[in-house]
Amino acid sequence: MTTRGAVLFNISLVHRQIFKEHVSIFCLAMFSLVFLIVIGKVLQLRELFLGLDIGILEMLKLFGFLIPAVLLMIIPIATMLSVFLTFLRMSSDRELVALKASGVSLYQLLPAPVVFGTLCTLLTLWVSMFGISWGMSNFRSSVLELAQTRAKVVLQPGVFNKSIPNLMIYSRSSSLATGELEHVLVQDTSRDTGGVTIVAPTGKLISDTAQGEIRFVLHDGKIYRQNGNKISVLGFNQYVVRLALSQLVKGVHLGKLRPSGMSYSQLQAIKKDPSIVESESFIHKTDVEIPKRWAMPFACLVLGLFAMPLACAFEGMRQQMGVVMALGNFLVYYSLLSIGMKSGESGSGFSPDITLWIPNVLFGCLAIAGLYFTAKERTVNVTAMITHVLFNRRKGKGDGTCRS
Repeated sequence: MTTRGAVLFNISLVHRQIFKEHVSIFCLAMFSLVFLIVIGKVLQLRELFLGLDIGILEMLKLFGFLIPAVLLMIIPIATMLSVFLTFLRMSSDRELVALKASGVSLYQLLPAPVVFGTLCTLLTLWVSMFGISWGMSNFRSSVLELAQTRAKVVLQPGVFNKSIPNLMIYSRSSSLATGELEHVLVQDTSRDTGGVTIVAPTGKLISDTAQGEIRFVLHDGKIYRQNGNKISVLGFNQYVVRLALSQLVKGVHLGKLRPSGMSYSQLQAIKKDPSIVESESFIHKTDVEIPKRWAMPFACLVLGLFAMPLACAFEGMRQQMGVVMALGNFLVYYSLLSIGMKSGESGSGFSPDITLWIPNVLFGCLAIAGLYFTAKERTVNVTAMITHVLFNRRKGKGDGTCRS
């Protein structure tokens, strides 16, 4: 085998090893970050779990539906950590120096992180376009089904049920399977004008996933309203008592679907015809969400390339400090992204199509410049500088002690 062939073979082997290390660190980072977020969600949704008496399997199922929404943020972080920690270890173990001595430049090491970042970008793009809406839709449907089951369970026949806020419900007989009610009496105290009592021979319990509510539909009954010493009676063919799931299920928003939980096609529909929504702030949030669904996936590739020269600049740093450093840089990225999102949601006049891409453009330029100067060996070793400064300070204090 010629020398050139041996070098090409070695480069191919190095690419495979780098890619494997990216994947292993990525899986570890994803597991750790998802675990931390799940712990936070458990505390946030504790009222939901306690209120609906949810078992372990149902809880895991609900968390599985929530994971796609957080993956949009977690995958770019894990991608940056994977590339940063891989090249930090290689630079600290002098592997990069050995590769340069054998004629391998930093540019020749780019294929592995570029392919890895591209795969992470495609994964995040799928989550952004389809995964989030799939997860939120199933989460809402599952919680609604559990809430409806609970509502049916508390409607025990022959019992005055007061477990639902602002409602007292009595039915002589009820069906848990169909939600059919017979000989129903409802006292509704949710209205500001005073409570009303509704009596109906039949009724039905219906759930509405889109609106996030449960409805008691009563037929051919009468409404009794008391005003002072007078009682007014009004007959009806159909009367609907609406119960927002936020009243029955605490700790989670189950009202109208927010832009952050919509599919990309739903967001585009609102963009084309804003008249289908009533609130102007909802339109602004939609205008922000659309470019965000594209900017976050490409952040994987941008932050991955940015992590390469950053790791070389912090050669010799411990892995634990490297994690903190990478997360700190991502915090800067996300702060810039949040500023763009806030300005777009407030309708300040700055286009979200521009402001949400500024972090990617900025970090992309820093990545290109960093790769250029690192390949030319013109970067500063920040870790060595910090160590040198700390050593001089300790030495100065020691000299001062000796002179005294």
